[in-house]
Amino acid sequence: MNHELLRDEAAHYRHLQDQLRLDYAHLDDETLADTLQGLSDLPEMIEEIVRSSLDDEAMIQGLKVRVDAMAGRLTRLKERHQKKRQLAAWALGSAAIAKLNSVDFTVTLAEGALKLEIGEESALPPHYLIPQPAKPNRAAIGAALKEGIAIEGARLVQGQPYIVVSTR
Repeated sequence: MNHELLRDEAAHYRHLQDQLRLDYAHLDDETLADTLQGLSDLPEMIEEIVRSSLDDEAMIQGLKVRVDAMAGRLTRLKERHQKKRQLAAWALGSAAIAKLNSVDFTVTLAEGALKLEIGEESALPPHYLIPQPAKPNRAAIGAALKEGIAIEGARLVQGQPYIVVSTR
């Protein structure tokens, strides 16, 4: 939907609302809303946006399920791949076969590369440690501000308005 068209229709709706309140001050809110709904396309435009949003939400949920299933499958495939390679390495090592030539590939048993293993971090000399910058404890700061405690450098601000959609 065109954002400018929606903005124009919202302005038109507000103008009609103001004009009706001036001309018919005795109108109750429900009658005013019914009258405006008949004079403006804004409610239908909003309904269209929300329906499209609900479609997007359904697609997101479906894709999340699919992505999670595929991520699980990917993890299982990676584990299977690794186990098969470990099994082949074990078999080559057990049989003292350094190299195996096949029609479509050659496999060579190689020694594992040196890798770092850290036993106890606290025993490491300080010059081998990377200092980590302090991070704000957002939960504690938020809780303190909500209790009325003033904290320099932090404040509570009003969030963006949002919609709540209840489907039937």
